[in-house]
Amino acid sequence: MAPRFIVLLASLALLASCQARGQLNEGFEGPPPPPGTPIVREAVDGLIVGHRLMAAGEYELALSAYYRAGSEQGLTMDVLSAIGSANLKLGRLYQAEDVLRRAVAEDDAFAPAYNNLGVVLMELNEPGEAKIFFKTAFAIDGGISPEIRENLNRAIALTENPAYDASNNNGYELVRRGKGRYLLLSTPPTEEQ
Repeated sequence: MAPRFIVLLASLALLASCQARGQLNEGFEGPPPPPGTPIVREAVDGLIVGHRLMAAGEYELALSAYYRAGSEQGLTMDVLSAIGSANLKLGRLYQAEDVLRRAVAEDDAFAPAYNNLGVVLMELNEPGEAKIFFKTAFAIDGGISPEIRENLNRAIALTENPAYDASNNNGYELVRRGKGRYLLLSTPPTEEQ
């Protein structure tokens, strides 16, 4: 009988202290849900997660985040462009080309998709077609981006001068800037080039 009495007194003391403060503790959210109950949490934007992973060099994880964003938001041109860019970074050029062509078809006024498609085509040794996409990206961008201008100049030089040394065309790097905007940066030529 004595142990039950002690447990009862301890329980009453605990309830009294809770009543005085008005809560059990700051992080208490109540009892856990019954098994099988779906837990709903606020979702983090998969595009943002993917962009951060791309910046960290985690291209495979970024691609997974972009696919998740596509399943949540639909395959918008932002999502398609991001998927294409991740595939490009992973060296999956034909997959990147397919997805970026879909992004261009989705929105014909989205300069980063045209630009990224031009990069893929340059990597696939298709400078003539790449030049067309770089020209379109340049026109949409209004010539603001020096990176797009540089890509266009390289494609023009390669198509108009067959002796042009294309060895420095492999230094493209995609950088995300703001919503839906990617800029291409190329590595500066070394003295050997």
